[in-house]
Amino acid sequence: MNRRTFWGFTLPSVGVMLVLMVFPLVTTLWFSLHRLKIDEIKDGGATWIGLDNYRELLSDEQFWAAFRFTLLFVAVTVPLHMIIGLGVSLLLDKVTKGRAIYMAALLLPFIVTPVVGTVIYKDLFERGGLIFWLYEVITDSPFAVTAGNVKWLIIIQSVWHVMPFSMITFFAGLQTLPAERSEAAAIDGANYWRNLWHVVLPHLRVLLLFVALISIMDAYRVYDSVFVFAGDRFTEAHTLQVYNVEQVLDPNIGRLGKGYAIAVLNIAGIFVVLIPFLYKSYKDQIAERT
Repeated sequence: MNRRTFWGFTLPSVGVMLVLMVFPLVTTLWFSLHRLKIDEIKDGGATWIGLDNYRELLSDEQFWAAFRFTLLFVAVTVPLHMIIGLGVSLLLDKVTKGRAIYMAALLLPFIVTPVVGTVIYKDLFERGGLIFWLYEVITDSPFAVTAGNVKWLIIIQSVWHVMPFSMITFFAGLQTLPAERSEAAAIDGANYWRNLWHVVLPHLRVLLLFVALISIMDAYRVYDSVFVFAGDRFTEAHTLQVYNVEQVLDPNIGRLGKGYAIAVLNIAGIFVVLIPFLYKSYKDQIAERT
């Protein structure tokens, strides 16, 4: 391929990336260094304040509370739904009759939009809901969503919603696993768990990394399910995205500049969290080439 043909194929993609990624990122960084409110947009009232938005954020306890819950949310939901998804996919791989029915039923939580799924899930704990009724029958006291359990209820709902993504991805990977490998391991005396550890998981290594990367990015920026379940009542259960929207759209706050600063910190945080996974992916690719 000559240089002219190479640039003919490359330049359109580079142009799209510059327009859709680099330009918004530079704009976000620029406005994060200004004081700008919603009601001042028409007047062009952006005032240069340097790093004041960042200083204000880093001294805001609500920001750190949202940051801590976001990290907790990522650290719990991602491994949990991957482990459950792997277990369910292994069970489905052994099923021969009715597999399509089971898979369709298991995919329902992922098909339903997060807002609708969260509303349905939330109704279970309201008066008249199934879990509320069962709890009252067993303990003889009404169930109440409190600041102590709301975070875990949100995490459980997220695992329930996202688990089908892991399940269907790992199940697809299991269909490409040659039966001869497991049969050879069985002949060598490997039990189920040894076969899983030394044959199945290495075969799914790329998919495990892929699901982990996608899940971390999605979990780090979760908004809709947290907003629906926690609302304004449980601010201690707000994630960074909920906190960001509150800072930008609240009529008493309306700080667009501060919102841009939160977005910049979010991007930096996602990169920091993803670095180990990206490094592992890079090493695996180098190992495969050599």
